[in-house]
Amino acid sequence: MPITDSSYSWIRLVLTLVIAMIVNVGMWAIIVIMPAVEAEFGAGRAEASMPYTLTMIGFAVGNFVIGKAVDRFGVTVSLIGAALGVALGFGLATLSQSIAVLSLAQLLVGFASAVGFGPLIADISHWFVRRRGIAVALVASGNYLSGAIWPMVLAGMLEAAGWRAVYLFMAVVTLASVIPLSFALRRRLPTDVQVAAQAQSMKNALSSGLSPRALQYLLGLAGIGCCVAMSMPQVHIVSYCVDLGYGPAVGAEMLALMLLGGVGSRIVSGLVADKLGGVKTLLIGSALQCLALFLYLPSGGLVSLYIVSLIFGLSQGGIVPSYALIVREYMPAREAGARVGFVMMATILGMALGGWMSGWIYDISGSYQLAFINGILWNGLNIAIMVWLLIRSRPRTPSAVPA
Repeated sequence: MPITDSSYSWIRLVLTLVIAMIVNVGMWAIIVIMPAVEAEFGAGRAEASMPYTLTMIGFAVGNFVIGKAVDRFGVTVSLIGAALGVALGFGLATLSQSIAVLSLAQLLVGFASAVGFGPLIADISHWFVRRRGIAVALVASGNYLSGAIWPMVLAGMLEAAGWRAVYLFMAVVTLASVIPLSFALRRRLPTDVQVAAQAQSMKNALSSGLSPRALQYLLGLAGIGCCVAMSMPQVHIVSYCVDLGYGPAVGAEMLALMLLGGVGSRIVSGLVADKLGGVKTLLIGSALQCLALFLYLPSGGLVSLYIVSLIFGLSQGGIVPSYALIVREYMPAREAGARVGFVMMATILGMALGGWMSGWIYDISGSYQLAFINGILWNGLNIAIMVWLLIRSRPRTPSAVPA
């Protein structure tokens, strides 16, 4: 009986999704406590944002480094180490007496929390073949679900006991849940399954005519392009609504609508990817995201912005998981953790770059219109790369693939 796409694979998927929803809290907790930190330390808005910036830098690097650890040591050892890292980061944060110290603690929190994104996506991809698209999409949704659930759960505790109590609580929850659950994932793939997966990925690599390293860098550039575009509405929608006179609460609702749409988009894209493959699915998502960005340009009314924000969420959610599918389709299976982690790192850096770039364009132009156009241009780069890769992926007969 095959081990891939089996009942065990689905059980493992559910456990992986639960772990992702828990461990990803490290990425979102700093957003919840940011106003309290700003008030306690008497910091300005830019200074109070520094812990979040360090969190995202750590999260980006952690996707690559922990992804390599998964390839070498397995997901259980990597999860245990990451859970200890998240708890240690939360603990050190509670002892901080300055924004600088808190920022360094958040760097560790972000780094360790990354295990819940690219590394878990890479691991689950080994256990599915026919349903790999939906499996990857569901695990990737753990990040969005974590962002939707934990802020609501922690809000009451934050108000009643303060942000340090929130961090101590999350340190305990992470240790008490992630470590036991990680032992349920200690089973390894049989050797014959690994060999078959390696042979199939190398066959696909031949069809592209690109070495794994070249394809990895190309996907990284594509990831930066699509996520610079993606960051414009996600990072600035609240500020955009404030500028239009609708207030921050309306902007927050639009952001929530995007995230919920993103979850739905990831699931649907996973189903589509099982039929069309990663490249075509990513191309569809990127084209739809570009269309949604165009729709923002004439939209200034309240109703139209809600509609376009929902369209944007439904368009972009499946893009990032599709990169993991392309990696698994075209790169060596035994290097999935490192390769997926690198591309995920590039997408996160793209979000960071795009968030800053859109703000800079606003500062020099006094409007978000040029920022939306900038996003469209970066989105065009992503589309061009995917079209080029799709055209190149035709049958070839070289004797070997470059290293």
